[in-house]
Amino acid sequence: MARAAPESNPHRRIAAISAAMPPGVTPKGARGRILNAALCLFADHGYGGTSVRDICSAAGAQPTTLYAHYPSKEHVLAEIIRLGHEEHHRRLRDALLTAQPDPTQQLSALVRAHVQSHCDYSMLAVVATAELHALSAEMATPILTLRAQSERLLIDVIERGIEQGVFNVPDTVMALRAIGGMGMRVAYWYEPGCGRTPEEVGGFFAEFARRIVGVMNA
Repeated sequence: MARAAPESNPHRRIAAISAAMPPGVTPKGARGRILNAALCLFADHGYGGTSVRDICSAAGAQPTTLYAHYPSKEHVLAEIIRLGHEEHHRRLRDALLTAQPDPTQQLSALVRAHVQSHCDYSMLAVVATAELHALSAEMATPILTLRAQSERLLIDVIERGIEQGVFNVPDTVMALRAIGGMGMRVAYWYEPGCGRTPEEVGGFFAEFARRIVGVMNA
């Protein structure tokens, strides 16, 4: 497993020191090493602060090897961001499919899935969110479409809760931003030694989300 900068570095923007990818998505061989090395570097230093030489050095590969698998550094970033959004969307969809039909239960399930994915794949989540701006419009468009589909899952639940009189929300989009944003920050500070499991963190944030939509005792 690829590792980022030492944990003792106080200037790192993310607490996690080990890269993790969803099972089965990392390519084998040099392509996989390049992807993992880039993930660590992008998470720690940002896309703009990472060069092709940095990635190749961390992956133990030559620039010619990188370009044999990826046309550019941007293509490496695009693949990482795509994988992050696909995993996040899959978790949200699965959580919603297995939740009870009650909007409160569906909201809780979605938030747990949202937060736990940011705990389990912290580096991937940080890069998928913070570095999306670095992609060209052509590369970003399909990812933005997938992100909009993920947001729609939560919006639909909030709107259904409002219609049923379960939620008291003055602005659906603002509720979405508040709930989504607080979950995204988890990726920056969560690491396995923080004293809480991903499930516990997800449970806390589900409670916070219920309060945001006006459900105080669920």
